[in-house]
Amino acid sequence: MSTKKNILEFVREQDFVEYFLFPEATPLDNKEEELMINSVLREVNLIAKKYTKDYIWHRDEFKLTARTSISNYLCNEDDREDLPAHLYGVTHFGDNIEDEWFIVHLLTQLTKEIKGLVVRVVDSDNEFLLIEAADFLPSWAKPETCSQRVYLYDGKLHIIAPLENSTNGYDEVLKVTEAVSEIRRNPSLTIASHDIQAAINKKTKDYPARIKENLHRTKAYLPVAIAAILSHKPNLIAPAILAFCNRDSIDLRACRAMKYFPPENRIYCSVTFTKFLYAMITHSKYLPEKNIGWELPPASSEKYKAQLLGVKIACGFEILASQAKSSADVESDKAWHGYLNSLKAKGYFHGLLEHSKEYDSLLSKAREFYKENRDSMQSAPIVGQEIVQLSRNLDKEEVVRNEGSLPEDDSEEWLNISAEDLDHMLQERYGGKNNSTSLSKTDAGNFSKKITNFLEHISTTDGAEFPDADLTTTQAPPPSLNSNSNSKPKNGENINFDPNSFSCAVQNILNFVIPEDDSWDLESDSDMDDYGHEDEREVPMEYGELKTKMKEYMDQMDAELANTTISESFVTKTEEGKGRDEKDNFDDIENFKPIDIDMNALKNILESYKSQLGEAGPSSTMLGPMGFHLEKEVDSD
Repeated sequence: MSTKKNILEFVREQDFVEYFLFPEATPLDNKEEELMINSVLREVNLIAKKYTKDYIWHRDEFKLTARTSISNYLCNEDDREDLPAHLYGVTHFGDNIEDEWFIVHLLTQLTKEIKGLVVRVVDSDNEFLLIEAADFLPSWAKPETCSQRVYLYDGKLHIIAPLENSTNGYDEVLKVTEAVSEIRRNPSLTIASHDIQAAINKKTKDYPARIKENLHRTKAYLPVAIAAILSHKPNLIAPAILAFCNRDSIDLRACRAMKYFPPENRIYCSVTFTKFLYAMITHSKYLPEKNIGWELPPASSEKYKAQLLGVKIACGFEILASQAKSSADVESDKAWHGYLNSLKAKGYFHGLLEHSKEYDSLLSKAREFYKENRDSMQSAPIVGQEIVQLSRNLDKEEVVRNEGSLPEDDSEEWLNISAEDLDHMLQERYGGKNNSTSLSKTDAGNFSKKITNFLEHISTTDGAEFPDADLTTTQAPPPSLNSNSNSKPKNGENINFDPNSFSCAVQNILNFVIPEDDSWDLESDSDMDDYGHEDEREVPMEYGELKTKMKEYMDQMDAELANTTISESFVTKTEEGKGRDEKDNFDDIENFKPIDIDMNALKNILESYKSQLGEAGPSSTMLGPMGFHLEKEVDSD
């Protein structure tokens, strides 16, 4: 397959999840291999149907195709590997990330029910499963070392760790074929830790019960044809809502005409959405024009909500029906233009002049490829033709008869989230680990000590770490495929680093300790003196003299501040507990009381938080990553 075809095939949006299912099989000839993989496909589809029958997909549904071992391509368009026979699928989930995690749950169940099945699942972030378990990964686990090393097998997550080598630090990208074989040979060595498994299971454990929890049922006035379509195929509500919410001026023309679904023949029916879709359509503002014939009752009427919801859904179906074109017509297809723009962004045309001979040749190839793969492309599902056909062929009498016995609407309380609920959700999702401390339950000394420990803790270049962070994350990688473990660093790549000296140097900077350096000259009024009076420069002062002069400046500043009212804004230390030396240092300044640094720091933090009124601000932003948790109500006293 050429590079051009490769680019054509793998131009896709960022909202996709891609999955490869490798069944256990012995080497066969091409014909037997094809029979085997098709047999597995039928088995997988039966199991998947059991879990997905009540699921409403946001964009694309879970769908697999059989691939033999001839010239299979991985998800990365720059990589190519001949894979064994497997099942392949890609799903675009749009804005609803719930679809991605449901697919992870579905793939996990498939590995439980089909013996020997190994699954690789990735998205635009590559091995996204490890992102969810980032707090528990070993130190070697980075994007460049984890590619093609993460799989699902027998209902568990498996990670194949690389070994250090003498050339580039770690093994190069592992071939998928070797990884699949290694997992089947040594599953006990590749299985991920309990904490990593728990992090992934937390996202998928509530399925399949969560499928019904994510649905919302309510009543609406709809044209009888749309009511019949949704009764026959409820999942068509998703493309209709997406079409309505993403409408443009051309789509609004179709809504004005209402050619396929005129509003005259409307009935009262119950419609099932996902909560995500229902929130989308209810928050999409729209009022129908009077000339379409869909007059809304007053906003105070009990029927207003059902009528407004109905006209939005009807407009979505009308837009889809109006887009039902023959497969030969692509110029009026918005998805084609989006696909073409993606090709341009990928450099498919190599900067050729538009309408040139070479440009038109490439454009023709892209157009033909799009026509051949139109139904399986990453764009929104082409369902207009199906909707038009269903509207003509379905029996509409049944939905009319059911109009008098509709189920009750579901509660909409889930649409209203309080500030406390939002804070709890954010803390649960993005807050620190269980080492957080309640700031309102600590004293000034303890607060200062924790801040100091955090600031003095030496972290790596990858980010700040808590002083009591779990040390298991820095362990050496476990055994990998290679048996050679006696690897040594390459010559010239050793780094000599003395952490004590570095820490000492940083501490001196923070404490404003002046080094013995000729570059310090406090007597100089301007750096420009170095240019005009080079011969008249004074001999630099010694370190002791500089230190004495700096102390004089600091004493003068203290004396000046003592005569102002600025000290009244600080909490001062009491006489009790102060040492003799501390008192004597300020005998020459009348009524001077040293401030309590710890207490002032805590007080200012609390006052800053109170002024935020519970919103995000400097204090919560600074203390959150340090492991401190601010209570909703705090007392600065």
